Amino acid sequence: MSDIKSAFRRQGLVRPVQGRVLGGVCAGLGQRFGLAPWPTRFLFLVLLFLLPGSPFIIYPVLWVLMPSEY
Repeated sequence: MSDIKSAFRRQGLVRPVQGRVLGGVCAGLGQRFGLAPWPTRFLFLVLLFLLPGSPFIIYPVLWVLMPSEY
C-alpha cells in the first residue's frame, strides 16, 4: 500500500491539510487538476447523481489511498 501512496504523491494526488471538509479527497483532486475545492465537490455530487452508489465506494477508497500532505 505504501507503493500506491508514493505513486499518488509523485503524481500530485495528496489530501491537503488546509481546506478539508470531510477527508480532503475532493480538495486534493481539485488541487491536482487545477480546480478550486468547491467546484470539485459540486462535480463529485453530480457524479453521485449520475452514477448512483459508485461515489460512496470511490471516496472512501481514495481517502485511504491518497496520502496526506505534509
